[in-house]
Amino acid sequence: MSEDILKKIVDRRRADIERLGLTFGFDIPEKRTVGRCEFLGRPGPILEVKRASPSKGDIAPDLVPADLACTYAAAGAQAISVLTETNFFKGTLADLITVAKAVDNGDTTADKLGTKKCAVLRKDFLLFEDEIDIAYRCGADAVLLIARILDDEQLIKMAKRAQSFEMQAFVEVREPDDLRKLNLVLEAVGESAEKTIVAGVNSRDLATFHIDPMVPAAIRNKLPAKAVFESGVHTPADAAFARSLGFKGILVGEAVAKNPPLAAKLVKAFGDADENRRGDFWKIFAERRDAKRSAYAVAMSDAGVQDAALAAQIPMVKICGITREEDGFAAAEMGADLLGFVFSNTKRLTNETFVRNFTQLLRNEYAAEGRACPLFVGVITETTTEEGKAAIKLTAEGILDAVQFHGFAAPAFDAIPAEGASATQSPALPCYNALRIGSAEDFENFAAIRKHGEPRVLLDAKVEGIPGGSGQRIPEELLREKAGETPFWLAGGITPENIGDICAKFSPELVDVSSGVEDAPGIKNAEKMMQLFEAINSL
Repeated sequence: MSEDILKKIVDRRRADIERLGLTFGFDIPEKRTVGRCEFLGRPGPILEVKRASPSKGDIAPDLVPADLACTYAAAGAQAISVLTETNFFKGTLADLITVAKAVDNGDTTADKLGTKKCAVLRKDFLLFEDEIDIAYRCGADAVLLIARILDDEQLIKMAKRAQSFEMQAFVEVREPDDLRKLNLVLEAVGESAEKTIVAGVNSRDLATFHIDPMVPAAIRNKLPAKAVFESGVHTPADAAFARSLGFKGILVGEAVAKNPPLAAKLVKAFGDADENRRGDFWKIFAERRDAKRSAYAVAMSDAGVQDAALAAQIPMVKICGITREEDGFAAAEMGADLLGFVFSNTKRLTNETFVRNFTQLLRNEYAAEGRACPLFVGVITETTTEEGKAAIKLTAEGILDAVQFHGFAAPAFDAIPAEGASATQSPALPCYNALRIGSAEDFENFAAIRKHGEPRVLLDAKVEGIPGGSGQRIPEELLREKAGETPFWLAGGITPENIGDICAKFSPELVDVSSGVEDAPGIKNAEKMMQLFEAINSL
């Protein structure tokens, strides 16, 4: 969708307020009659009462708010999000009142508010301070404040109004300017911010409704401790991925509204997971991707070009099949973001000793100069071979930053322990999948892997008898038809001569180059690598 849906929602809402007032014609309690519960007072999922959405239409039009709220509470939800926007989500303030009563413990007295089984969030496109008062009287413990639709002054006023009611302000951010606004709110609220401000990152772009789980990964480290991963969680694996990034909560709507029994599974998956090295890898990658795009945008601006879409075309670059120190150092100096080492019985086969020595040398040099070192990836085609075991061992030890499972599905993340450790003692192994694509049917695996909590998949050309580095490209019609708007990484037949055309047509987030910059398998050509980076930098 190219239309700015967020603007359309806000414009309709303003018109309704002018016509109906801030209560939208509903009878609102004169005072609060239900108990309290701190929003994100403990880590856990926030499950949503959601009938519809602009992108999906009807989701659960016949849901019964009180019954669904009780199901969520019984499943162990930390909070229940209630959509009160009518035009696009088909929610109302009556739903908020109903849900707050359904999860109330009934211990409120004339002198003191009681407690709830779980917190209640009013989720809407709030614009005015008095809407906070209304949410409080209806029984909400927290209110969503979308930084993108509020100016600095209004956002701070609304956060302080929530604070005055001892409610949590759930401030949603996504863009760099949103982070600036969040920091202003944290400063304005002062010492109580840790308790009263919760940050949320929406993986869904509210202007287009496209989802990208790497957006929360990119800015997690810029947020306060209490932060929520919003949207895009459909499976227990998705929940575990969000937790691996260090988020204290996940906000789930469509998946549980359509399938309430899923709630307990998501609660368990999120509770069982924790922040780990797998999440660290994706955060580092996402942060560097954004930094690279920002630097490219600045360079374009200095040249008189203002085009955000062009900045998004600049890909991350992995140079794979490193077997010599001089090739690895040259690739790093030219701008490689990742370096790949093949632990498979091919002509690009490396060994543990070389990788240990080289990665230490490069890390030490870059650390001494205060520069970010490229990420190191071990590429394997089997887990049971000595080569595959060596790559897994090096990754578990932190010598390699991740394992690339090339041409086969990654095993369970916690099933590969570090040397001498049990599976339960070992942190989740940083890794990702590389799929070999030769037909439309192969893209079924692409979708399946994404559903299992994988934020990115590398696509490589399928050539029988050659596991990778074939120099062949995936047919363009397949990529155009099947990859769609899902961000992906691309390998296979990429050269200095065709990189510009590939980026213009498909905008891969990462390009993985091996044979296209070689004189022979495992022997890189410095001139070809330089030509590759020059072509990328001139996109």
